[in-house]
Amino acid sequence: MSEHPHRPTPTRAHVVADTALWLLLSLPVLLRSDPNDGGSWPLVALGVAVLGGCVAVSRRWPLAPLATVVAASLTVTPELFTPSYSLALVAFGYLAGRRQERTRGALWLFAAIAATGLLLTTVTHTPLTQWFTLLLALALAVVAPWLIGRYARQYDRLVRSGWELADRMEREQAAVADRERLRERSRIAGDMHDSLGHDLALIAVRAGALELDPALGTEQRRAAGELRRAAADATTRLRDVVGVLREDGAGAPTTPPGETVEELVARARTSGLPVGLTTTPSPVPPLPGMTGPALHRIVQEGLTNAAKHAPGAAVSVTVAPEAKGVRVRVANGPGAANPSLPSGGTGLVALDERVRLAGGTLTHGPTTDGGFALEAVLPRNPPPSPPTAPTSARELDRARREVRKGLARAIWVPLALLTALGLLMTGVALWTQHQSHLEPDEYARLRIGQSYARVAEHLPARPLDGPPHDAPAEPPGTDECRYYRTTLLAAIPVYRLCFTSGHLTDKAKVPRT
Repeated sequence: MSEHPHRPTPTRAHVVADTALWLLLSLPVLLRSDPNDGGSWPLVALGVAVLGGCVAVSRRWPLAPLATVVAASLTVTPELFTPSYSLALVAFGYLAGRRQERTRGALWLFAAIAATGLLLTTVTHTPLTQWFTLLLALALAVVAPWLIGRYARQYDRLVRSGWELADRMEREQAAVADRERLRERSRIAGDMHDSLGHDLALIAVRAGALELDPALGTEQRRAAGELRRAAADATTRLRDVVGVLREDGAGAPTTPPGETVEELVARARTSGLPVGLTTTPSPVPPLPGMTGPALHRIVQEGLTNAAKHAPGAAVSVTVAPEAKGVRVRVANGPGAANPSLPSGGTGLVALDERVRLAGGTLTHGPTTDGGFALEAVLPRNPPPSPPTAPTSARELDRARREVRKGLARAIWVPLALLTALGLLMTGVALWTQHQSHLEPDEYARLRIGQSYARVAEHLPARPLDGPPHDAPAEPPGTDECRYYRTTLLAAIPVYRLCFTSGHLTDKAKVPRT
């Protein structure tokens, strides 16, 4: 029974590894390094128990532990990064990337964490810099380990695919060897059919001539007739056997015969077949590749069919050059039908396949005078068949590309997030600084004794949160002092405006330069 991809069956090794992980993640909580839970043992016990539950379900639901630890961290600090659960954030972020099949759920979780942090910052009226700190902690403690986990998952998949493909290639090589042996046997059988079938047809022709020879006695003519019928039966059985061997769709045999076209025609003529040969040039020159064997096979099949189905008819063989190849035609006139030699039709099918593999075309059919013609055009240089890459090699290359993409994401995505976060923080900082910038001309228009309403007409939207570091003491007796930036980029000096009973009682530039 195979394991479910989303519900792995726990093993002893898994239990040991999960227990070790639980102890490791519980150590920062047990040390009580966080002051918010440092003196509360019930909270420490609750944190250890929650981490144990997270580890227990991390293999089945990888994102649930990460979401739980993030929630526990946000309850402690809106900046997300806590001493007690920081290690758990990194660990569960890595495990989520390592074990999660799809990435969409993790991306939605990261977006929800960022949105929750912004909501908490808005509700609690805390400075926006805390949200930037949360985003930075999210990128470094969660997203970056998650991307590393994704890369580790894809790398393991590549290694596993490599071993599987190696095993598959070994099996394919064994299967190819078996197919080659069967193909070679089929070629041998095909050549046997081509050569023996041709010879048996010529034997039948010669036996038929002896059967009709008046110089022989009755017993001799009867024996010749039996010989003719035996040759016909042997040809039929040979055709059936080779037809069974070719039922798997194997290609036509390509082993070249050991004789030329001239020798083939001469042997048929010696056997009593009236055949004439016309070649240009003469003799027929050797042809490269599969063209030569195909030419020989066309002539052989044409002579065999003429001997079988039109005994006594004259046969003409013509071989003539073409612009880019050679044309061969085997035609016979009408002859007496020979019902003892039925046609199975497999010879022309195999011949058409051989001509196709050689890059040529084959036509055949009856002629106007009642005979039969077999004609083919063969190229001198048949185009080679384009090599195809093995399926295993394509799959391995695809797995490698996926791993390279994962590595690029593991490097560039954190960098892009940090860059975007830096640009966002810079933009917000410039905007907040602009909100508290008091122009020097506006500062010069302020007069001691003016009411706050008159002074507020010249002030920016909001003051600074407090005085800068090492600022001098405020004047005694004042009700309130407000600080404003003198420039957009510099933190000091600042303008200080002090109010007493709703009127401006002091204005200064501090620290004084």
